[in-house]
Amino acid sequence: MHDASNELTVRLGDDHVATIEFDRAPDNFLDVELAASIADAIEALDDDLDCRAIILQSVGKHFCAGARLSPDADDLPDDSGNPLYDQVTRMFEGSVPIVAIVQGAAIGAGLGLALAADFRVAAPEARFGATFARLGFHQGFGLTATLPRVVGAQRAAELLYTGRRVTGAEALAIGLCDRLVSGDELGATARALAHEISTSAPLAVRAIRRTMRSGLAEEVRRATGIEHAAQQVLRRTDDYREGVAAASERRTPNFVGR
Repeated sequence: MHDASNELTVRLGDDHVATIEFDRAPDNFLDVELAASIADAIEALDDDLDCRAIILQSVGKHFCAGARLSPDADDLPDDSGNPLYDQVTRMFEGSVPIVAIVQGAAIGAGLGLALAADFRVAAPEARFGATFARLGFHQGFGLTATLPRVVGAQRAAELLYTGRRVTGAEALAIGLCDRLVSGDELGATARALAHEISTSAPLAVRAIRRTMRSGLAEEVRRATGIEHAAQQVLRRTDDYREGVAAASERRTPNFVGR
């Protein structure tokens, strides 16, 4: 178990733009503790009326390469629920807009974390992926609710069924990211967007965000319950064990349908 307290930094600037930065470089794998720390930071900034926009970013090669998965079903959450998803829902309950900076991979839970933000600024070398089916697994992190909102139901179904990864350029084309800039321009571009938001009337922006995302936290809560139930079934299959092993060994999985 990790202690995420020293892996996350929160800063609020004079321009009313806050930065939440987490550091588990290079891959920035997500777990319950880190998710709780991020959710805590979002909630604290939401209570601070001086905060008008948030930038969510990480240190290292990848924004977030996902959650660590074990091929052993006994090492995973029980049927009563996944504590990670309790923290996930909290990320959607605030009223301050969030801009995520995506460098490198936003895969699995990393994609889910990126979609907790309102906007995503990405580099061409970024890779977005809901790769669960390639692991013999079911999507989580509320992606059932969030991915169709961003790219549409048809595109979301394709990405979930195939598990393929999307480049930064394709992400921009399908609406999965909102700005595409070179890696050295990510910070400045995200801050410019956050600053533009912060110059609007803050009470109005908070009210608009609550309207635009009305019911989203509850949708995510319902979705993660369904996702967890499906994951519990699939975690006990031969295909799940094969998928995780193949990913670890960087080879093509041989799924057998059981």
